[in-house]
Amino acid sequence: MITIRLLEETTDLSTPRRVMRYVLVYCSEGSIRMNVDEKNFILQAGDVITITSGQIHALQTNSYTKGYILEFTLDFFCKDDQDIELIFHNGLFCHFAMNEVIQVDRRITEMYLQAIQYELVRQPYQYFVSIHSYIKLMLVAINRAKVERGDEIWKPDALFLRFLEAVRNSFEHNYTVAQLAQQLGTTEIKLNELAKLHTGKTAQSVIYGLVTSEAKRLLTYEKLTIKEVAYKLGFNDPFYFSNFFKKQTQISPSQYKETYAL
Repeated sequence: MITIRLLEETTDLSTPRRVMRYVLVYCSEGSIRMNVDEKNFILQAGDVITITSGQIHALQTNSYTKGYILEFTLDFFCKDDQDIELIFHNGLFCHFAMNEVIQVDRRITEMYLQAIQYELVRQPYQYFVSIHSYIKLMLVAINRAKVERGDEIWKPDALFLRFLEAVRNSFEHNYTVAQLAQQLGTTEIKLNELAKLHTGKTAQSVIYGLVTSEAKRLLTYEKLTIKEVAYKLGFNDPFYFSNFFKKQTQISPSQYKETYAL
């Protein structure tokens, strides 16, 4: 549901990992070299990076690196539409590989992380309520840091974000946009409107993008065969999956696996 660890006390960081939780990494001293999916990042003191649920990541630290790794599930944090919109506001924890290093106010960020750690260790009355509030305040502080450096404000819609989660939770069913709309209590037209607004693409194109990202992770991290990946993503014909993947990435699944497999 939620955990927090000190970087200097964690020994398994360099091994690529994939967790179905939202991960926030903060560097308070030293530096961190990170890989998230196919991208590399360097965090210095006062930097934070957010990693969405399911992304493959690994990090390397040195003897004088200090910081925190905070992990929590979507169910723990998102109690209502405002929470859903906040967790994805300005691209935080975004499903479209928008990971970035953000320099934050060290005093405020460390205060919230220390408070979360205290609550988890002591577990006083209603400590989950308190932790939820601290995470909220920290995400607001990170968003303010992005706005102050001149980033354009991106305000997501909760329905669109529920659509993304619905796709990610049902890859094996290969649902159509119409079927997903019915599950979400909306219309295909509305989902296409939101997809165009948020990404400039159709809802079906958004689905294809999410399927492609998941295929890459399964090919590299899960060490599955191409046939197994195809079936996990709802393709009955591995040949059709291979054609789909190549069309989306300009490289065949076998070539991708050979190049990027961990």
